[in-house]
Amino acid sequence: MKRVFETKEVSGSQNWLLTRFDALVNWARANSLWPMPFGTACCAIEFMATAASRYDFARFGMERQAFSPRQADVLICAGRLPFKLAPVIRTIYDQMPQPKWVISMGACASTGGIFDNYAMVQGIDTIVPVDVYVPGCPPRPEGLLYGVLLLHKKIKGESLAIPGLRDEQPLDAHGLRLPPEQIDEISEPFGNSIHQYRSA
Repeated sequence: MKRVFETKEVSGSQNWLLTRFDALVNWARANSLWPMPFGTACCAIEFMATAASRYDFARFGMERQAFSPRQADVLICAGRLPFKLAPVIRTIYDQMPQPKWVISMGACASTGGIFDNYAMVQGIDTIVPVDVYVPGCPPRPEGLLYGVLLLHKKIKGESLAIPGLRDEQPLDAHGLRLPPEQIDEISEPFGNSIHQYRSA
């Protein structure tokens, strides 16, 4: 018996997809992040656990670990940052193409943690602009996953029409992103006696 398939065109069912161009671009960007891991301490172990089979952040479109900054769009600083590595992380950030984002993972990357001394950067936001801070010492993989979801939310809220959104943020003559007076003012409540970047 020969089957005959009939096709009918129903008016109003042309499968239209209506959306804003911003929403489409941001959806694609948020769900295909290529992370550039910059792990220097115990937070890097938690980062590896997040990428392993139990937590598997590949389900968020991050399965491709980009160990080349020119092929990455999200820098994850996992661990403390000594002053000797500050120019390195800034060079990596500068080599990443736009659009790019930064996740500061753990207390050491975000504020210097317990290392309030002359050798440690007291927060990587003085070197590179940070989009999401993940607290903890070290944060669990669930914390990093939540930070990734917050980054997704931030990306989906961006607009291509915002002026200056993708402008590079060059360093000043001292090699800082923020002026020394502002860095000292930010670190003041925490009793930072060393004056970040030996600015005083």
